[in-house]
Amino acid sequence: MKLRRSITTVLAGAAAVLTTGGVAMATPSTTYWTPATSDIQPYKVLHIGIDNYFTVGRKNERSSLPTDVGLTIGVLPYDKLQLEVGIDLMEPSTDPIFLNAKLGTPEGALFDGSPAFNIGVFNAGTDRKDATKDGDGRTDYNIADVIIGKTLPYGLGRIHVGAYYGNPKALVDKNGDKENTGFMVGWDMGIMREKEHDGGEYHKWVFAADYASGKNAIGGGGAGVYHYFTRNISLLFGPVWYNEPSVVGVNGSAKYVWTTQIDINY
Repeated sequence: MKLRRSITTVLAGAAAVLTTGGVAMATPSTTYWTPATSDIQPYKVLHIGIDNYFTVGRKNERSSLPTDVGLTIGVLPYDKLQLEVGIDLMEPSTDPIFLNAKLGTPEGALFDGSPAFNIGVFNAGTDRKDATKDGDGRTDYNIADVIIGKTLPYGLGRIHVGAYYGNPKALVDKNGDKENTGFMVGWDMGIMREKEHDGGEYHKWVFAADYASGKNAIGGGGAGVYHYFTRNISLLFGPVWYNEPSVVGVNGSAKYVWTTQIDINY
């Protein structure tokens, strides 16, 4: 009964968070480019992320996206029901603040062998005004998603699949027509398990890839490698490509950029 009452309270609180009202992904926990992962920050663990997106070898062509500096923290003290909330600062941009949240259960929480299940929202921006002549437009993408994840047999990592729905006034194609629904898929696999002095374990290297459908601001994917210096500090490097670069905010003919992502759990 105590847990059931807490779940009701959490859902109400999450609803309050979710309704608060050039684009890189301002996200909760992610696989690579999308939040297609069942990972949720543990209780009281603060995650600090700094994500950069840039081109290489393209002279006189400015195709970088804003740097994403994000803070995410777990706020539920339960093993079988977890909630994280976060804020991202996208700079340089006119309206740099985005909010996100994710509520879910890990694998095996619902019944023996059950997949992980998550619901969340990301890219919840603060500008609700339509685009002006100088290109300044709304950022309230308010994208809700549902994700199911499962560990694969034979050490082949994890697979996650899901669907998303965004604000039809903000999540549009290059012609301004709504393009606000789609699917996401993500995969990751760790190798070279390491032990720390406290007995904890982690994979030193993690391969990751994901994809989001849609010719909109989040449509695209990436593939790369995480290197974990410790259990709580990692660096990701690899390419990110877009289904429709002009919508994402990439200038020129660049159809993809490179990303470096520093992640620290404190």
